[in-house]
Amino acid sequence: MCGRFTLASPGKIVAEVFGLDEQPFLIPRFNIAPTQDVTVVRAPSGRRQAATQQWGLVPSWARDESIGSRLINARAETVAEKPAFRAALRARRCLVIADGFYEWQAASGRKQPWYFRASHGLPFAFAGLWERWQPPSGDAIESCTIVTTEANEVVRPIHERMPVILAQECLDRWLTGGSVDELQGLLRPAPEELLQGYPVGLGVNNPANDDPSCIAPL
Repeated sequence: MCGRFTLASPGKIVAEVFGLDEQPFLIPRFNIAPTQDVTVVRAPSGRRQAATQQWGLVPSWARDESIGSRLINARAETVAEKPAFRAALRARRCLVIADGFYEWQAASGRKQPWYFRASHGLPFAFAGLWERWQPPSGDAIESCTIVTTEANEVVRPIHERMPVILAQECLDRWLTGGSVDELQGLLRPAPEELLQGYPVGLGVNNPANDDPSCIAPL
């Protein structure tokens, strides 16, 4: 699964990496948790645009938004079948922007957090789905989920699942691509050479801790 991640890269770098016409305003974040706002990229008219959405997908048919806390991830193997995700897979895909993520390793009766980031040091995109939910009163809520897949050889010793990290050459296909089969073909583990990981302190377990100490190696 993917339960925490980071986006500490400046807006200028994010705009350059993802081909955005405008730089998003970003505050460095080192411990992004479910139900918080995240930065996504969509291409509603063929041009990529950054937006802010709530992490935890709230389907359009939901009775209330609390379901979002249980839908922070969508499994690649079943995303085309699950009622909460199948419509979004066909029509509402996005890039969830990150520059690292955490996974927890069971060890000696406790869970040790590990931080994984790209070897090239640049931000990257998780495969995401989004929805718009209209409450009985008030403004509509836009929310998203992160698609996960089986772990690659780098992450597997720590956790059996990992977020889908889309290669640069696959971004447009994910955002504007066609058939479900084609889209599911993009949902595979990242190449081993892309990632490097190391254990970090237990401070990341508390979402209130959001500073560079969260990613400091032990």
